[in-house]
Amino acid sequence: MRRTLVALVGATASGKTAVGERVAALVRGAVVCADARQVFRELELGTGKPTPAERARVPHRLFDLLALGERATAGRWARAAADACEQLFADGITPVLVGGSGLYLSALQRGLHPEPPQDAALRARLEHDWSALGAEAMHRKLAELDPHAAGTLRVRDRQRVLRALELVTAGGRPLASWRERPREAPLAAEWRTFQLTCPPATLAERIAARTQAMWEQGLLDEVRGLVAAGKAHALERLAAIGYDEALGVLEGRLSGDAARERTNQRTRQLAKRQRTWFRHQIAAEPVDVSQWEADGEAIAERIARSLAS
Repeated sequence: MRRTLVALVGATASGKTAVGERVAALVRGAVVCADARQVFRELELGTGKPTPAERARVPHRLFDLLALGERATAGRWARAAADACEQLFADGITPVLVGGSGLYLSALQRGLHPEPPQDAALRARLEHDWSALGAEAMHRKLAELDPHAAGTLRVRDRQRVLRALELVTAGGRPLASWRERPREAPLAAEWRTFQLTCPPATLAERIAARTQAMWEQGLLDEVRGLVAAGKAHALERLAAIGYDEALGVLEGRLSGDAARERTNQRTRQLAKRQRTWFRHQIAAEPVDVSQWEADGEAIAERIARSLAS
């Protein structure tokens, strides 16, 4: 049996969800979440997750992988994605990975460097220190223990800074020494990767439209419900675009207009980072989706025909 895995990648708001749904329907596929925020089962509107109706049209996997508060890592996702893909292959279904999390996709395609097992107690202490001391202090601490890692990581990249601190503290070895070890890929498959592209101005318009839609459709109510369920701290730690701003509104730190503008700005910044990452880090066939609204079916059919060739 041909083990072909399809990956639809690109910047946020480029249309990956819509393209993925149609391609999966055309190739007898299942959509597999490759988005670092959509894997949380409680998060819906702010992540751009497929709606329940969309999820009912074709099979979907890993959109409820984690509960809010659980730790999301590329390695954990890659192992779960490998298992999901193996099950789909066994059933004769084509996995269609959809998402913009480049590190997740790389972890599945190329594997990750072996690292020591996570130390829950140490990680809890580091998380506490981050909350108590702040990002700058923790980055300075990393600079003392592992200058090279500190020089490659953004000050506010909480997850990666804490992981680097965890590695050098628990294992006594800097991050770079672990990265010298061979990667271990969790899945053997033929990859067909397509990067959805459109001009920056078009993408900015789509980002603005999606931001407006998520707020109008009830993002604030979604976050209010999460706070009532005792999930506020977990949501703050996630630092997710849109959710941070909604918390700011509920806590009186931001006006509605300021929250929307900040959401737009952060989303545009994310899209720029994603475009840069995919341009340099992954081999993909470009697919222009500028005219998706008018020509979506034809675009999906071209991808499906390419897969069949």
